[in-house]
Amino acid sequence: MNYWLFKSEPDAFSIDDLYAMKGKRDHWDGIRNYQARNLMRDEMKKGDMGFFYHSSCKVPGIVGVVEVVKEAYPDHTAWDPKSSYYDPKSSEENPRWCMVDVKFRQKYDEVISLERLRTVKRLEGMVLLQKGSRLSIQPVTKAHWNVITKLGQS
Repeated sequence: MNYWLFKSEPDAFSIDDLYAMKGKRDHWDGIRNYQARNLMRDEMKKGDMGFFYHSSCKVPGIVGVVEVVKEAYPDHTAWDPKSSYYDPKSSEENPRWCMVDVKFRQKYDEVISLERLRTVKRLEGMVLLQKGSRLSIQPVTKAHWNVITKLGQS
């Protein structure tokens, strides 16, 4: 099993939005970074777990847990000229972007803030905490997963 961090701006799509979806699941679309796409396409598997991270907000941080329930498939939003994720270089015949489906598993009682994560010595080396880390999909080591999961229970 692999572990991930999924970033989303809560005013665009929040953990509460996911919870409100039919079956508490939805596709994770709109990834337009090749490195993040490659992680989803090549490494993300059904059954993998991920942290849901709210970014670009008053208190950025981890707000809960999701599970990957469908592996990568073409992101149809890239083909829709009305979508903010439209990419004219992507087509059904030659899809450039992909998405996965995720399912809500847990919402933390309190946000595990980025500020708090930075103070936890055992999270040293975590991709999220590295300078210049902007990827919306990031790998998380099992050790880091375990530390953060404990933080979410406290």
